[in-house]
Amino acid sequence: MNDKLSKILSIITGIIGIVAIYFLIRIIMEGDDVVKHNVDVQNSLVSPYITFAKIVLIITAVISVLFSLWNLIKHPNLLKKTLISLAALGVVLVISYVMADDGATFGSSGQMLKDGAAGATSKWVSTGIWYSLILGAVGLLVIFGGFVKTLISK
Repeated sequence: MNDKLSKILSIITGIIGIVAIYFLIRIIMEGDDVVKHNVDVQNSLVSPYITFAKIVLIITAVISVLFSLWNLIKHPNLLKKTLISLAALGVVLVISYVMADDGATFGSSGQMLKDGAAGATSKWVSTGIWYSLILGAVGLLVIFGGFVKTLISK
């Protein structure tokens, strides 16, 4: 990265940090009890701080996505690998959806949980659980395979 861009990013980072410190100091000066129980103080101190944090988060996410897309456009071989990886994740999602149960959800006492009726929501929750389990198992296998490969190569 060139020096000019680095200086600009340092200045922007410094400004964000100074604004955040300003809000933090104002909140600390008011005290915990006042901030917790006084709605006017919450609206004048905490709400703007949260809005500022959301704006910084959104800007950061947008910039990250744009630079990632720009990098993919500049390097077609990376685009090909990315599409293959997304297709593999899609296959895992389909497998997870097929394996998922859409039955009602019951607690340890045997009674159906609130909003635990059978249906689409239950199916997608179960799909998410299976998706996590499959990806976790693949991750563990890759780690174990790397460990075994390291032991064999030494």
